[in-house]
Amino acid sequence: MTNKSYQERDDSQRGSVKNDTEPRFLVIGEILKPHGVHGEMRVMPHTDSPERFSWIDTVFVGKEDPQPVAVESVRLHKNFVLLKLAGFESRDAVERLRGAWLQLPEEEAIPLEDDEYFLYRLIGLQVYSLVENTLAVYSDESEHLGELTQILETGANNVFIVQGARGEILLPDIPDVIVEIDFENGRMLVNLLPGLV
Repeated sequence: MTNKSYQERDDSQRGSVKNDTEPRFLVIGEILKPHGVHGEMRVMPHTDSPERFSWIDTVFVGKEDPQPVAVESVRLHKNFVLLKLAGFESRDAVERLRGAWLQLPEEEAIPLEDDEYFLYRLIGLQVYSLVENTLAVYSDESEHLGELTQILETGANNVFIVQGARGEILLPDIPDVIVEIDFENGRMLVNLLPGLV
């Protein structure tokens, strides 16, 4: 399984999508702190391609009601992006943005490969266990483990949190565990390795 590691949030966490007619936003970074005294800011990128910041003219700033702001300059520095936004000319002005999300409408996202997906799409999937010694992907014997409610992003691999009748189950996003993701039918098939439950 592969995925684009944008830090997209679902609507209940982000608040930036009120209904289906409004654009859905993807978080591409978070403002950490001012950099210098002339309005530049240090940004933690939440995208596999930090250089994408240099491709955009406008970014949406904020969590609850993101507002469009023009991008004036971009520099990559170590693991961070140094960003200058229009209208923020001082260290104090940038300080007020500390912790703010930088977002783009979903339609401006980098195109995905066939085996890639955005993490937010996994939230709400119904998770089923693989039936031992069967080639069938889904069968009547598949155990419904619950709903995927949260994703923990770790250094090694993502961990999917499933809530169901067995309580909370933590599933690592590795090929030995995640057998199939079926977005069309809203479900995920997993192989419960010993020790996972």
